[in-house]
Amino acid sequence: IRLAGQELAGLPSHARVRAGLGYVPQGREIFGRLSVLDNLRMGLAPCTANTPLPPELYELFPVLEQMQHRRGGDLSGGQQQQLAIARALAAGPKVLLLDEPTEGIQPSVIKDIGRVIRHLAAKGTMAILLVEQFYEFAAELSDQYLVMERGEIVLQGKGGSMEADGVRQRLAL
Repeated sequence: IRLAGQELAGLPSHARVRAGLGYVPQGREIFGRLSVLDNLRMGLAPCTANTPLPPELYELFPVLEQMQHRRGGDLSGGQQQQLAIARALAAGPKVLLLDEPTEGIQPSVIKDIGRVIRHLAAKGTMAILLVEQFYEFAAELSDQYLVMERGEIVLQGKGGSMEADGVRQRLAL
């Protein structure tokens, strides 16, 4: 796995982040006892000292600004997911990996997350890799898709052809 010519396989997590990889894990893995603000600052760990948080984080997720002094563990699941995404964006990644961002999230927050992903994709400053089982969410956001079964790619194509290609039926198996 290469990013901008740099081999990432085998690198520790912090080196992958420095290389430009942002990762939002399934299950969010925020720091529950830290404030929202401190969770966001953790996303700046690969940056130089005193790097400010990008103001865009609060523009993308206004609820985080309102709750910046609350403990991360006190947020709802959807708010924690927004925090996890914002934390991954803090360092300005070249590639953003999102692992099941809709898992356990209420529909209104899923729409907010979809809006943010569309906005980030339209900016064109990073590639976005979405791992998702919620078909409608993935179909709405995908430029390209890959369907994997047991670690093998079994179907791939343009996002707009997912329905015609039978992707929904593959997911129902």
